[in-house]
Amino acid sequence: MTANVAGIRGFGTDLLKPSGSHARRRLQVVTDGVAMAASVILAAAFRFDFSIPARLMDEMLWYALASAVLFVVLGTARGLYKGRWSFGSFEEVSALVSVIATVCVVMWFVALLLPKSGTTRPIPLSVPLVASTIMLTTSAGVRYLWRLVYERRMRPQSEGLERVVVIGAGEGGQQIITAMVRNPSGRYLPVALIDDDPTKRNLRIRHVPVSGTREDLAAVAARHDAKIALLAIPTADSSLIRIYADLARDSGLRLMVLPSASELYGAEVGTGDIRPVTHADLLGRHEVDTDVDSIAGYVTGKRVLVTGAGGSIGSELSRQLYRFAPSSLVLLDRDESALHAVQLSIEGRALLDSRNLVVCDIRDTDRVNQIFREHRPEVVFHAAALKHLPLLEMHPAEALKTNVWGTQVLVDAALASGVERFVNISTDKAADPCSVLGYTKRLAERLTAAAANHSSGIFLSVRFGNVLGSRGSVLTAFAKQIEDGGPVTVTDPEITRYFMTVEEAVQLVIQAGAVGRDGEALVLDMGEPVKIDDVAKRLISEAGRPIDIVYTGMRPGEKLHEVLFGADEVGSSPSHPRISHVSVPPLSVRQLPVPSPDATDAETIAVLREAVARPDIRSTAS
Repeated sequence: MTANVAGIRGFGTDLLKPSGSHARRRLQVVTDGVAMAASVILAAAFRFDFSIPARLMDEMLWYALASAVLFVVLGTARGLYKGRWSFGSFEEVSALVSVIATVCVVMWFVALLLPKSGTTRPIPLSVPLVASTIMLTTSAGVRYLWRLVYERRMRPQSEGLERVVVIGAGEGGQQIITAMVRNPSGRYLPVALIDDDPTKRNLRIRHVPVSGTREDLAAVAARHDAKIALLAIPTADSSLIRIYADLARDSGLRLMVLPSASELYGAEVGTGDIRPVTHADLLGRHEVDTDVDSIAGYVTGKRVLVTGAGGSIGSELSRQLYRFAPSSLVLLDRDESALHAVQLSIEGRALLDSRNLVVCDIRDTDRVNQIFREHRPEVVFHAAALKHLPLLEMHPAEALKTNVWGTQVLVDAALASGVERFVNISTDKAADPCSVLGYTKRLAERLTAAAANHSSGIFLSVRFGNVLGSRGSVLTAFAKQIEDGGPVTVTDPEITRYFMTVEEAVQLVIQAGAVGRDGEALVLDMGEPVKIDDVAKRLISEAGRPIDIVYTGMRPGEKLHEVLFGADEVGSSPSHPRISHVSVPPLSVRQLPVPSPDATDAETIAVLREAVARPDIRSTAS
């Protein structure tokens, strides 16, 4: 008995589906045909005050039948019964109107051409006109009621349903509310909207009303017995998310979010995209407006090489470049395990069976040249580097070998093989550098700029700050310290840093490669700097237990506040609002002093500092 009831219920739901089953489409044909014929008869009844003359009845019935057949034929040709559109959608109603209008015109001419009986027309010319109005009202009404019943049956009905206040009545809010109310097994039920736009105060989306602004969040949630606030604004940046995180906490709500616009890549959002707020959302999320066409112009169909492809930046860079269909994507790293992981993330397999996976140390000149001869890359993204500031202060010679000489090895190989575009990944530490990391990355920028003078290709650098999700991120360290019960170590209560998610940073890096000019450094907009002390306190508050913060003092080479531009640099944004262009003084490799093999760390650092201060080779040449 239960199975029979379930089968009947399933059959009914199948008939109601907006996309349309075969049974529903057949029923729709019959319904529309009958409605068309009935509209003609009713229009004639109106014309004759509900007393159609008996002598006209036969002609009227045939005329009604012909109208119905014509409607079904034209409707089939137009796609009304092929499941082309969602049932009752604006697109389907538009097609319905065009079919009704065509039937009206054809049947009007038929009525006009029918021979008169004396002075009387067998079919009054007003009948097709009135019938078309009745048909439109009837058929559109049936579709509306049909869709209304379907949507009510599709509303979430599962046990443990969680009531949600949706923040944002824009495109993201409309999509996620539609997805929630059309998921009968879903766990979320939207009960109210809030939006700060005063023009939306009377708006309803799928019968869910806008009930106030952000100041009303607590009252709206209490009135509707909601326990979740969902921020449905994919373009929301980290500052807005922090505001709503604080409001939700004060209101006793759990804040959920949708992926950022850069994570969605233009796809529509669904209930599966709803997730808790992450630390990356709170600190480093920014809106990225990417010009896909310009990127595709220099990546699609090209041979692309990524160095440091197994690292945090390199692996995300590889994943995003793969979307633009290069003719080949060569992934280079000295860590074979990292190459295994990045192949798995891109291809869903990790057999390590492709020549495009290259194990290589960029310090090895012969090996690098061999790779360039074999793969002949046209576009190079250079992400390989040593990057941990305190460690490099203790081992400056290693930073010199990788970040400076390794970059020069790649630049020389790129020049020799005629690379079209070389993008060097730099860091904000290169702006007014005061650390080994900053010195070496600034020298890498200047060596890249110098290569621009000797190539028909474009050689440029891209500079940005701390990347959330990268290995060694401050969030990783804080999370581990909190998990261990503390204390959480912060160097200084006033120290600030810029943050950006790895996805957004890489998206802008690829965009920068499209708009950058020869010899420039492109500086990515990182938003507002964030106090590290505030980050630590927020994470501790989420832990729900008392944990101490210990201030350890500034480390050698560390800045209290990072800058993205040097003191003598002036940025402009001619191509993209989030990307600034600054000129970089080129430095010849011949101008780099080489420390002696037995140089102390202090002597090596002094050599680096001296090299950074050397003048532009263009000024020395003149």
